[in-house]
Amino acid sequence: MSMHMNPQAEPLLSIRDLKVHFFMDEGVVKAVDGISLDVYPGQVFGIVGESGCGKSVTMKALLRIVEPPGRLVSGEMVLRRPAAVGGPAAVGGPPAVGATEVVDLAKLDARGAEMREVRGGQIALIPQEPMAAFSPVHTVGNQIIEAIRLHRNVDEREARKIALQQFKDVGIPAPEQRLDAYSWQLSGGLRQRAMIAMALSCNPLILIADEPTTAVDVTTQAQVLRLLRRLQEERNSAIIFITHDLGVIAQMADYVTVMYLGLVMEQGPVDDIFHNPKHPYTRALLESVPSIETAPRQDLPTIKGTIPHPFNRPAGCPFYPRCEKFMPGVCDTATPALLPVGRQLVSCFLYQEVSVTA
Repeated sequence: MSMHMNPQAEPLLSIRDLKVHFFMDEGVVKAVDGISLDVYPGQVFGIVGESGCGKSVTMKALLRIVEPPGRLVSGEMVLRRPAAVGGPAAVGGPPAVGATEVVDLAKLDARGAEMREVRGGQIALIPQEPMAAFSPVHTVGNQIIEAIRLHRNVDEREARKIALQQFKDVGIPAPEQRLDAYSWQLSGGLRQRAMIAMALSCNPLILIADEPTTAVDVTTQAQVLRLLRRLQEERNSAIIFITHDLGVIAQMADYVTVMYLGLVMEQGPVDDIFHNPKHPYTRALLESVPSIETAPRQDLPTIKGTIPHPFNRPAGCPFYPRCEKFMPGVCDTATPALLPVGRQLVSCFLYQEVSVTA
């Protein structure tokens, strides 16, 4: 499933050197410590890593919903979106058809009107836990209609029609009844679909799916993934897919970023990452996935050690204490830059000179 990426196409979203730190009483936790990535139109962009590597915090930063004591310390998050008629791009007459405007989300007021328009309107989130995302005291339909009216200029009746169509699109049976149900009256799989319908109701440019299949069983998981893939192909929107499940990434993503302790370890097209992983961490992750060929009752390889506590992050490359290829005096002194190796980008001293800034 390779993606014919148009090399001329500009990325929808460019994140550069993003840092999100949490300022706790015990010290500073560098949850995201300088990551860069580009997401293109129509691309399914996978972000994978163990729990606590900063995947979800990156997306919260993008939506500007990082809770205190977390703070967006530096970096830019540039979104290219269609220029609004009468918006900032309309100085000197209406914008040309297909005109885009560029906005750095890191510079917007997190609580301001422009950021609220981006949140849900241009970038939508399917959260991990749909039970927590829906209010239990309003019907599911009410909440979706409210979201539609917030971002689209339609009346109540039109919004209800849109919501109903979204429910049909995501394959919810008996959509009229379900629209008037409360979230606790729906099963896990239906709730997940309703959440996807809500996220898609404003035709976002980018859909963030934050482990959208953690709360459902395997059959429902397969259905949800197929649904997301189908909707993405029909609408040509980009999906940022966050998960720790490499099987899901293999099935869904075109391009993959592997994160560890707030840094990008490796990035590349999905086939290259799976068939030719370069970073020792990516290799170790892939080796610890059970395969059909694995002999029965055999221990799976695991990555030695555990993720260090964020307060005592190792100096140098954060993965070195657990790395098979650790080079003393090199890996523990400087952080490797993210540089091209073949078709991938890799942050590892195995592939670069050591004269990198400490």
